[in-house]
Amino acid sequence: MTLDDYNGFCASLPATNHVVQWGGAHVWKVGTKVFAIGGWDQGRQLFVTFKCSDIAYDVLKEQPGLRPAPYLASRGMKWIQRQTSQSMDDGALKDYLRESHRLVALKLTKQARKELGLAQVTACRGE
Repeated sequence: MTLDDYNGFCASLPATNHVVQWGGAHVWKVGTKVFAIGGWDQGRQLFVTFKCSDIAYDVLKEQPGLRPAPYLASRGMKWIQRQTSQSMDDGALKDYLRESHRLVALKLTKQARKELGLAQVTACRGE
């Protein structure tokens, strides 16, 4: 996935906004909350970081090319960083980004979701 692919996909999700911060990371938010971070490994390869469910985190953190997200996971948050497409192709990454967007949107207040046009966002069973 290129940076343009990443940014284009995140921009296609509802109620998102983009900011470049933290040393050049492309940060995508739903409302005011981060759901995806795209950054570089020494300027060569795009790393993409996203929030995931507890179960997905437990599975993904053990896969080649994926790891618990630096900083976020060390603070107990369930965030994964894809470093290579070895275990997760671009299609699967887009699915996880879509799910990260949903999980983060659920953390917004009902009023904020309504104002952003996300009132229909719901939790899955077991969340």
